[in-house]
Amino acid sequence: MSSWRDRINKFTGKTRFVVCRIFLHLAGDDIAPLLGVLNHAAREAIDAEGDLQVLGESLVEICQNLLQMSLNWQSASNEGDVCWEEGEAGDYVTELFTDSAQRYLSAVVFAEDDEDNTPLSFPVTRNLVVMITVAVTGEVPELETNLADREALEDGLKALINLHYKNRLQAIQVHYSPAQFGDELTNDQLLLNFSELIPL
Repeated sequence: MSSWRDRINKFTGKTRFVVCRIFLHLAGDDIAPLLGVLNHAAREAIDAEGDLQVLGESLVEICQNLLQMSLNWQSASNEGDVCWEEGEAGDYVTELFTDSAQRYLSAVVFAEDDEDNTPLSFPVTRNLVVMITVAVTGEVPELETNLADREALEDGLKALINLHYKNRLQAIQVHYSPAQFGDELTNDQLLLNFSELIPL
């Protein structure tokens, strides 16, 4: 389905960038461990100061956990575009990053130190939305399609893992709502802040 412009750009040797964002909503009483995986990945990303190799390893771990929790998948959606200029791809990644960060309770806040009086139990959220944004070089049919389908979504998550090992990922961002233990994403907040989600 490549357009005339795509074929011309490919012929002239320009690099093709695919920028996409995947939304995945999980629900259930047993999704809390995934929040732990996401928070661990966020800490590693901050410590690594954006090192793409470290971000890629974290993305692999997140995708593997999402695949293992497929019974908890409720809804999904994706969006994206193809860019032929690195600057244009970077601008689009920044736009998606800003939008994801502004979603309900998706800003990660880490305490400076662990207080001894931290409560031992938190109210457990039954909803979790994971937002994965990537920029990739070349063609990625598994991501350049509608992922609001279980099989397509599974293929898309597996493709992300493979793209890391093929060193084709140029940007990686993961946001999630709620961002920390103790916060809750209600069904009403889910509808209000993630209206693009399509039931699987």
